[in-house]
Amino acid sequence: MRSAADLIADTYGLGAGPWTMTPVTRGALGQIWRLTGNGTSWAVKELLFGGSEEQSRQEIELLAAAEELGISAPRLLPNRDGVHVSQLDGSAVKLYDWVAGTQADPTDPAVLGWCGRTLALLHRAGEGATGTPHVWYEACPQDSDWAVLHKEVRRAGMPWADELGRFIDTRAPELARYVSPSGPGDLVVSHLDMQPQNVLVGPAGPTLLDWENAGPIAAERELAHALYVWAGRDDFTAGSARRLVRAYVDAGGRATVRSLDSFSMLFATDLNFVKVQAEGAIDPEATPAQREFASRKVVDTLASLPDPAAVSRLTEAVEGEW
Repeated sequence: MRSAADLIADTYGLGAGPWTMTPVTRGALGQIWRLTGNGTSWAVKELLFGGSEEQSRQEIELLAAAEELGISAPRLLPNRDGVHVSQLDGSAVKLYDWVAGTQADPTDPAVLGWCGRTLALLHRAGEGATGTPHVWYEACPQDSDWAVLHKEVRRAGMPWADELGRFIDTRAPELARYVSPSGPGDLVVSHLDMQPQNVLVGPAGPTLLDWENAGPIAAERELAHALYVWAGRDDFTAGSARRLVRAYVDAGGRATVRSLDSFSMLFATDLNFVKVQAEGAIDPEATPAQREFASRKVVDTLASLPDPAAVSRLTEAVEGEW
């Protein structure tokens, strides 16, 4: 029987090999493997919850636009049939260029400048987007959703059930106050997941990874999200925040961050992430490894949720940069 490595190499016409695959990292949606053979390496993304060519359409289009803009990103390669998502032995996989480098340092002034410029380029290229942003970025669980989930988590005996209950009673409604649908006229097509862990820095500079979430969003909301995670989250450094914003404005970025409402995407994604991971942690159809991963993510996220008071101070810190 052919190995998974040989099957993928054959599907993408990479040559006879021999080929080996080693695990690299696991994200919320997929497992990354390094495929090695014939003196080359490729990144294989196994989509743990399935995927299709249509679901990858905006990723494919935005990667093409990024190349024209001079933004370094790994290619998403088509297989022998010209399809970018391959269905192999019950798993959906994608094949990308292997990118060597170290994870971006969010305190590095040069990296912060790159982040601001890159967002501005993407926003200018993606102006005039149509369609509706995904509900993941625009809405959050309701009180009834949390009540049902908490009951199920307690029934499953999860050790963090009480912590989740305290979150539901306090932090969840506090953050949900600032979650709302985007208004018309400010939508762009963009990356939607520009975080330090998705940027590798090599000899030629930063490369932006993980474009799967590409889609429409209000530009100010993506900028606000990036500003928060790159400036240091609640313990932000004002100088880092200002450097990123100055680079964004100097590169022609038109969005501004002026209130807590700009951070709707940040609050919505964190609230939704807690719910989805809590559901995954008690899903009887998930594998033990998947449930354990989800359980760890619940604990980690509950411990690192944004504080609206800190976010307000961050907004004040960049007021003079617009």
